[in-house]
Amino acid sequence: MPEVTMVAALNAALREALAEDPRVLVFGEDVGELGGVFRVTQGLQAEFGRERVFDTPISESGIAGMCVGLAMAGFRPVAEMQFDGFSYPALDQVISHLAKYRERTRGRVGMPVTIRIPSFGGIRGKEHHGESPETYYVHTAGLKVVCPSSPLDAYRLLRLAIADPDPVIVLEPKSRYWSKEEGELTAEGPGLGRARVLREGSACVLISYGAMVARCLDAAAGLEAEGISCTVLDLRSLSPLDLETLGGAVRAVGRAVVVHEAPLTLGLGAEVAARIMEEAFDHLEAPVRRVTGWDVPYPPASLEDVYLPSVERIARAVREVVAY
Repeated sequence: MPEVTMVAALNAALREALAEDPRVLVFGEDVGELGGVFRVTQGLQAEFGRERVFDTPISESGIAGMCVGLAMAGFRPVAEMQFDGFSYPALDQVISHLAKYRERTRGRVGMPVTIRIPSFGGIRGKEHHGESPETYYVHTAGLKVVCPSSPLDAYRLLRLAIADPDPVIVLEPKSRYWSKEEGELTAEGPGLGRARVLREGSACVLISYGAMVARCLDAAAGLEAEGISCTVLDLRSLSPLDLETLGGAVRAVGRAVVVHEAPLTLGLGAEVAARIMEEAFDHLEAPVRRVTGWDVPYPPASLEDVYLPSVERIARAVREVVAY
């Protein structure tokens, strides 16, 4: 079975959604003839035409507003925000309208909108080209938020997001765009709102999402040689959280470390830790630890390796939790 990159998997998901449903529209900055900065939409305009796949002005707020209007008109918009750090001008439209419209109309008007955002660091980008915006979206009631960690799951999550009747924010880890995975592209498997266990262990649960899942798997492999066996849990869905799988994994082991790229303070790890306390308090053998970015603005490329959680930082936290 051939290997596929995350970029190719996302491209296939968009192509199949466009082919299956004439209501699906793909648009954003440079997504047409260029195929997007990361080439996720490459070839789609040539195949489906400029009325289905088209470029927009450089206006993220306008892109989000178009999503709302097109959804009201019966379309299923799939928009791209070119970079995470560029998406913030759209927050007013996303928070005030996209997330609230179904509630505002008492369910009469749906918002089947997908917004793709290349996110997080790891590519040594310039300022505004590496951010961790997940908390803004997860905190916004009315949005679903997903974050794939691998090519096959990126395909699955994007197909599910486009088919969903509610607005879904898809945070795509830029540093994983060129990662490869062997297997079949299928929407079968864990749905929206479900986590997945990638590795079983008995000493500690490593909980993460996006690019940090691969680092947790690397840390778990290294710790295995020390006799420390770790479960690795890929959240996939940041909102809603899969509390059943999360609680079950922690109750079975009794120790947990949460890993993400975003700053520590009020990052998603704080919510995960709080939910673990609610779901598994009587089973905990040690305090929940977090391994995160630092509470500073995202640094320049030369300091990126110091900012991002490393395999060694993750392993050190696990050792401390196991020794508690």
